[in-house]
Amino acid sequence: MGAHEVTLLTLLTGGRLKRRVQHPKIEECQDYKRWYYFFRYYDDEIQPDGSVKTTRKRHICGFSRGRGKGRSMDDDTITFTRAEEIRDDFLHDLNAAPTRTQAAIQAQEEKPPEPGDFKFGVLAELWRKDYVDDPKVRLATPTRLKYNDRLDTHILPRWKDARLSDLNDSKAVLDWLHKCTSWYMMIDLRNIMSGIITRAQEWNIVPRSYVNPMQWVKVGEKWSVRPDRIYTPEETAMVFERLADPQLLICETCLYTGTRISEAVGLQLKHFDPEAGTIRIAQRHCRGDVDEPKTKNSKRVLALGTLTERYKEWIAKKEIKDPNAWMFAQSHEHGGPHNGDRSKPMWDSGVRSALKLAARACKANPNDKNDPGLDFPGMGLHSFRRANITWRQGVGKASAIEASKIAGHATVSMTSDYTFVPVERQEETTRPIQARMEKAKAKVVEIRSKVEAA
Repeated sequence: MGAHEVTLLTLLTGGRLKRRVQHPKIEECQDYKRWYYFFRYYDDEIQPDGSVKTTRKRHICGFSRGRGKGRSMDDDTITFTRAEEIRDDFLHDLNAAPTRTQAAIQAQEEKPPEPGDFKFGVLAELWRKDYVDDPKVRLATPTRLKYNDRLDTHILPRWKDARLSDLNDSKAVLDWLHKCTSWYMMIDLRNIMSGIITRAQEWNIVPRSYVNPMQWVKVGEKWSVRPDRIYTPEETAMVFERLADPQLLICETCLYTGTRISEAVGLQLKHFDPEAGTIRIAQRHCRGDVDEPKTKNSKRVLALGTLTERYKEWIAKKEIKDPNAWMFAQSHEHGGPHNGDRSKPMWDSGVRSALKLAARACKANPNDKNDPGLDFPGMGLHSFRRANITWRQGVGKASAIEASKIAGHATVSMTSDYTFVPVERQEETTRPIQARMEKAKAKVVEIRSKVEAA
C-alpha cells in the first residue's frame, strides 16, 4: 500500500497514521563542552492538504559526563541504562498506541476498511476540490457558488463527521431535509449529497458495488411555498409604463424572446442581426462572470419581432459600433458595481431593482403604504420567461417542443414546469370542446328524428 493510499484511507476513516515501530540506539555526542546521550526517531505528520510529512528528529536524554577534566559523574548526569529507559518511555506512545499495535497494523494491511466507515465530510471536501473548484471541469460560476454555499451552510455543519453508514438511516436524513422551507432546496441538498458519493465511486475511492444510501431518501411530491403566478398582459403593460431603457428593453427582451436575464445582459453588438431581426445567444453574464450559456441547448438564435427596431434605435442612441461592445454596458446610472465602466456589461441586480420599484408603483391607491402594487413574492425577470413560455403555447399556438427549443431547455418536461395555464386560457380551450359536444348532440337529435319519421 502506497503512502498516498494510507493517507487517503486515514482521512476517509478518521483513523490515525499507521506508524512504524521504532527502537533506535542510544548515541553519545559532545556539544557546548558537555557530553550527552541522544537518539534519533522518525515522526510522521498529516499536512492540511492530506499529504504525509516525515521528519527525523533528535531527542536528548541527558548529560552523560561531568564538567571536570576527569569527566567524573555530576548531579545532572545520567547513566547509559537510564538513557535507554528515557528512550523507551518516550517511544511508548509512538510504538504501542492501541491504534498502532502490530495486530491492528496487520489487520489494516490485509483487510481494507469498509465503505460505510468512510467519513462523508472528507468525501465532500474531495468533491469540492477536484470537481466543484477544478477549473478543468468548467462549472458555471453560479453553479459553483451554489454548490459551495450548500456545502458550507447546510450539508457540512450536519454531516461533516458522519460516516457513510450513518446515511443508511434515511429517516434521519429526511428529518433533516424537512427543516428546509422549500421543496427545491430539499431536492438540491439531496442530489448534492448523492452526487458526492457517486463521484467518489467514479474515482474508485468508494467501491462501485457500494449502494448509494441516498437512493432511499424520497422527498415526496413537489410542493411550492407560494402559488405560481405570472402577469396578465394588462398588468405587464402597467409595469412597463414605469420603466425606461435600458431596463425596459431588457425586460421586453426577456418577455418577447424568453431569454434568461443572464443571457440578455450578456449580449454584444455582434450577436444582433438587424437584417434577420434576431439575436444569437452565445454566452451569459452573471455578476461579473462571462461564460458559456447554462446548457448546450441554450445556444440558440431568437427572433426579435417588433423589438428589432427598438434595438436599432438603442444602438444608434448609444453609438455602439464595436462588434465586441456590450449591448447593455454599465453607466453611472446603472450597473452592478456602479463604477460606470462601459467596457463591462450591466449586472442583473440593477434591472431587478428597477423592475421591483415599477411593480410597487402600480398601486390602486398611491397613498396606501401597505399596498404592494403589482409586486408579489417570486416576481422577477424570470416571471417574464415563464410568461413567454406560457403565452407562446397559448396565444402563439406553439407546440411544447417548439417552446422548449426556443426557451433553451434541456427537456420538454422542464418546459412543462415553466408553463402556467391561467383560467382565461382554460376558458378558451374549454368552450370549443363544449361547442363540439353541442353540435354532436344536435346531430344525434336530428338523426333520431329522421328515424322516428321513417
